[in-house]
Formats: sequence, C-alpha cells, structure tokens
Amino acid sequence: MLKHLRAWRERGWTVIDAQAYAQAWQRYGGSVATHPLVLECLAQLSEIPVRYLGWQADGEVKAAVPTWGRHLALSKEVLKRQGKKGLFDLGNAEIILPAAADAGAPLRHAARYLSELNHGRFEGIEQQAEKLALARPSHDLSKKFRYNQRRELRLLEEAGGVVRPIGDFSASDIAAMYCDLFQRRWGFAATGAAHLVEVLEGLRGLLVGSVLFLDGAPIAIQLLYRVESPEWISIEYVNGGVDPETKAFSPGSVLSFLNTQAAWEDANARGKALRFSFGRADREYKERWCHPVPVYRS
Repeated sequence: MLKHLRAWRERGWTVIDAQAYAQAWQRYGGSVATHPLVLECLAQLSEIPVRYLGWQADGEVKAAVPTWGRHLALSKEVLKRQGKKGLFDLGNAEIILPAAADAGAPLRHAARYLSELNHGRFEGIEQQAEKLALARPSHDLSKKFRYNQRRELRLLEEAGGVVRPIGDFSASDIAAMYCDLFQRRWGFAATGAAHLVEVLEGLRGLLVGSVLFLDGAPIAIQLLYRVESPEWISIEYVNGGVDPETKAFSPGSVLSFLNTQAAWEDANARGKALRFSFGRADREYKERWCHPVPVYRS
C-alpha cells in the first residue's frame, strides 16, 4: 500500500542524487530550509535520509524537491512522529524549492510556508491562513523610527556597549551565548539546545549578524542563516535571546536594526532581492520590522 502511495506522489518525478539536487539549487535558487548544506547537516543529525526527486523536461532537471516520505525534508511532523521533536530549530522557515520559473511541476508532498516564489514553478499549492513576516526595506521604515534606532545604538555605545560580528566566535561560544540569553529572555530552554553546537559547526559558513556586548558580557544575539541564490538572498531569523536586565537599552531592537540594515546593504550591493524572514507573522514586534506576505501549502 505504501509503495502504491509513493508511486502516486512521485509519478512524473525521478529519483536524483544529492549532487544533482545541489546543481538544481545553484541554478534556480531556493531558501535556507532547502539549501543542500542545511539538508545534509540536519538530515545527518536526524538520521533520516533524504530522497531527492527531479522533474525533468527536454533532458534536464526543471525542478527538484528533497523529501522525507510524504513530506518535504526537515518536516516537523516527521521529526515528531519519529520521537525527535525539537531536535533542531529552523523556526517556521520560508520554503523556496529550486525550480525553473515555468516548471509547472506537480507538488504532491506535504509542506507549509511555501513561498509565493513557488507560484508557477509548482502546481497543487494553495494559500494558507497564516502569513510570513519579511523585513521591510530601509526606505519603508519611517525617518523617526530609523532615528530612534540609531539613537538607541548611540546610547548603548556611550554606555560601553560593543558590536561584534558573530563570525568572531566559535560554534561552542555562539551556542553558549544563545542558550543563556534565550533562557533569560523566555524562561525556558531553546529548541535544539542539546545539539546546537553540532548544528552551528555544520552551518557555520551560513551564519551572519552581530552580537551585542555590555561590560564585556553578551546581551543580545540572533541566529541568522544566509544563503544566496542567482536572483535573491534569503536570510532566516530563527530566534534570538537578550538579557532582560539591559532592557533600558533596547538591545533586541538595536540588534534587529543592525542586522537588517547590514543585510539590505549587502543585497543592494549585489543587485539582488532580499528575503529576510522573521518567520510567521504572529507577533506585534514583527509589525514594526516587517510586512506580511502570503504563503502556501501543499
């Protein structure tokens, strides 16, 4: 029965290897959650192999999907069913699957938070109730808002605050800072804390952003993963942590300003669109930084 169901889902598709999938991703683009390195790292951690499928036309792969059974790979539902809930954290990541603009490939595997960029590239997707929050471009933020962010940064620096690139630190240092500040901010442990060092070591080349320090101690950090496609740059803001005892300096807001502005400057310099995702549009603070965009499910 299961073989018949798989044959139905995969009809018209052919099995391809990880290298062919990576080539399709580099050619057509994607997002953090579909990036070859992210898939390799997290599938290895999960001990759930990825089955890669390609949709071919005129002798070439026009679309590719990474799968776990009837779901796309890295699915939270699959992890939960296998007793591995919370093994790692990608938040509610935007899903952009590698495909030619006119591929029109049928997507029969279960997925949520499929980007609007998948429209036309895939058939069988429908809009879901929730939306994603994507960072507003600099010119879409009011002058007063930008002034206030720069003022808060200046006050923090005058008090001895220091901004350091996250790349200055080892995976173990980043994990320690993140888990400590997350626990302080939210009062419970970060998702995937037990394996975070391993994940950060595997994805170190994708980490971007800064860490804020005050009196030599970290006070704000965000886990940001960045991948670059031919036409756009995708950044996934997984989560963050702040020291609530320094809330007078609004370190979380200052860090969001620094990280989003740096991302826009980078994207503009490369002449590419930026998709900086804050995950699901479900918090009031995200309204200040983002605009909601429709997403789809299959």
